[in-house]
Amino acid sequence: MKYAVTGKGGVGKSTIAGIISHYFAGDGYKVIAIDADPDTNLGFSIGLTSGQAESIIPISEQRRLIKERTGANPKEFGQLFKLNPEVKDIPGKFCIDFRGIKLLVLGSVRKGGGGCACPENVLLRSLLSEIILNRDEAVIIDMEAGIEHLGRATASNVDQMIIIVEPGSQSINTARKIMKYGNEIGIKKFGIVGNKIQNKDQEIWIRNKFDENDLLGFISYHNIIRDSDIQQKPLVDLLNENLKKEFLTIYKSLFHGSQVSGHM
Repeated sequence: MKYAVTGKGGVGKSTIAGIISHYFAGDGYKVIAIDADPDTNLGFSIGLTSGQAESIIPISEQRRLIKERTGANPKEFGQLFKLNPEVKDIPGKFCIDFRGIKLLVLGSVRKGGGGCACPENVLLRSLLSEIILNRDEAVIIDMEAGIEHLGRATASNVDQMIIIVEPGSQSINTARKIMKYGNEIGIKKFGIVGNKIQNKDQEIWIRNKFDENDLLGFISYHNIIRDSDIQQKPLVDLLNENLKKEFLTIYKSLFHGSQVSGHM
C-alpha cells in the first residue's frame, strides 16, 4: 500500500502523514514514511525531537552518495551520469527508526518526473520508484506542497493520492488542480481529508466541493502541533478521544474506500 499525501502549503500534510504512519505501525505493518517536502517536517510530526529531526541530512544533500551512485557531482551541469543508479540499499542505510516507522528524508524533488535531468534528481526519482514498486512496506509519502511534484516518476504508481484541504477557496482550487493533473498521468484514486475544521458549516462547505465517495474524513481544529512542540512529545501521543476517532475514520477509509459520516 503506497500513499502520497499532498495539498496546498500549510494545510497540515506532514501532521496527517505522520499520524497515519503511526496507525499503520500500530496495526503491525512495516512502514516507511518518506519526507519528499523541502521543508522536511515529517520527522517532527512522527515524533522525533527537534534536534533529531534537524540532524538528518536529506538524500538530496548527500553529495558523496550522489556522486558514488550516479558518477557525477551534484549541482554541476554538462556531466554524463547514470540514469538508473543502484538504490536498493539506500533505505536500509539511511532510514531513521522510530516506533516501528522507518523515516527516509529525501529533500526536494524539483518538478517531479518532468524536472531537471541532474544527478541528484535522477537519484531521488530512482529511489522513489524503487520504494513504490519493489518494496513490501506500507509507504506514506509527504509530498511537496502544490502540484509541481506530479510527474510520472514520483506519483503515478501510488495506490491513492490523499489531498489535504482546509476551509478556503485556495485550498479547494489546489486540490482540484492536483486531481486534474493526477488523472492526466494515470492516478485513478484520490482521497480528500478536510483539516482544521472549526464548525459544522465548514465541514458541509467542503463536502459540497467534492464527490462524497472521495471523502476520507475530517479533522477538527486543534493546537496539537503547538502543544507537541512545547512538550517535546510525538503528536500521536497528544490526540484526545475525538481526534483519535477522526483519524481512525480516515485510516479505515484507506482500506475500505467507504463514505464517511459527519464527525460533529
